[in-house]
Amino acid sequence: MQRARNEETTAGIRKLSDELAHLGWYHSIELPDGRVIPGLQTIDVLRSRIAEYPIPQDLTGKRVLDIGAWDGWFSFEMERRGASVVAVDSSRQDTLLEAKRLLNSKVEYVVEDICRLTPRDIGYFDIVLFFGVLYHVKHPLLALERVCELTTDLMCLESLVTDCPPTDAIPAMEFYEGTELAGQFDNWVGPNTSCLLAFCRTAGFVGVELKSVVDYRAHAVCRRKWPEIQRSGAGPELICVENTWTRDHNFASGRDDYFTAWFVSTVTDLNCDNVFLQVGPYAARPVGVQSIGGNGWQTNAKLPPGLSRGWHDVSVALGTSEFSNHLRIPLDLPRSDRRSSARAVAEGVEIAGVTDGKTFEPKRVRTGANSCVSVWVTGLADETPKAEITLRLDGADLPAVFVSGADQQGFKQINAMLPPNLAPGEYWIAVNVGGVESKEVPVELFKS
Repeated sequence: MQRARNEETTAGIRKLSDELAHLGWYHSIELPDGRVIPGLQTIDVLRSRIAEYPIPQDLTGKRVLDIGAWDGWFSFEMERRGASVVAVDSSRQDTLLEAKRLLNSKVEYVVEDICRLTPRDIGYFDIVLFFGVLYHVKHPLLALERVCELTTDLMCLESLVTDCPPTDAIPAMEFYEGTELAGQFDNWVGPNTSCLLAFCRTAGFVGVELKSVVDYRAHAVCRRKWPEIQRSGAGPELICVENTWTRDHNFASGRDDYFTAWFVSTVTDLNCDNVFLQVGPYAARPVGVQSIGGNGWQTNAKLPPGLSRGWHDVSVALGTSEFSNHLRIPLDLPRSDRRSSARAVAEGVEIAGVTDGKTFEPKRVRTGANSCVSVWVTGLADETPKAEITLRLDGADLPAVFVSGADQQGFKQINAMLPPNLAPGEYWIAVNVGGVESKEVPVELFKS
């Protein structure tokens, strides 16, 4: 069996393992009476490690998760700063429990594999610490997706990397089938720095920032939200959102779902770094942005992990522009649950008829490529901006792409495009004007 290619890293970890076996503690722990339980890492070293990250000194009211807590120094430090803390390890660490007793700590201790933990088990956390764990898991990207799902704001990452100093190499990772790295069977992977950062972005984090690489240890900060900046200028017009894979409005948290958003803007030279997508409370970084001709643009992104069951607004900003209009999509909602039993009804706006947008066949609309629905309404004010008008098909938003003036009978026509793979059957459609809906009427979708 081959040894890990990075001999310097292997030798260093083996030496540390020998020292740890002698001391018994990895983290030094300072007790209330001033005594210190000596560990492989001194108090000064531990403090310098946590200083790599922008964690406030006052964490009152925050929840912090410490994954791979080991003896618990970082958990106890977060508690000292005022946070409510949950410490997680894949196996029971008696040293943490002993330190918890000596410190009279209220840190909650959970023994579980990070790849199995979900918000249903332990909830959500403002800050997650993920130190020295990633290379110990067999499925590193899955682990980061689980971490992202649990994080609502900031994730602080420390991991082994194979390049020090970091390079601009193509993202790559060594895999250790056995004990190639330091003679330890639970050392599975060694990513280079660019691979580590790419993993974080792919898992669903935005604003992934490398802070430093010291002794083959990379320190990175990963966020769930876009930075708060001064935004000005009109945003783009969002015209459609659908599931990238299924081409409909079905989204599920248990799948690796991506979404496609189409928008209109006169801005040029758009790319993944200046298109800012938002889904519910979380940011979503595009994996692709492309022009579709004229002022039309298409962008794709991973549906952010950690979204709750229900409806979520999608919007997009370009550079420092304001965010666009919002379109809502359902998550983990079967069609039977998408109709609301209690909606505010837009005063005076009524649906007089629904037709296929091409054949004008009443109450029936064909599905497929370039399918379109037309709704005829009364009571829609002439000054209503098109951007404030959407059709809601079983609750999901279809933005108006055309709104006519009133005909001789006072009817106005509203057209909207349909996702091509909507399942045939009976749907309910309403007109949403500025967030207030009309009464719903039924419409049959069918394949021709």
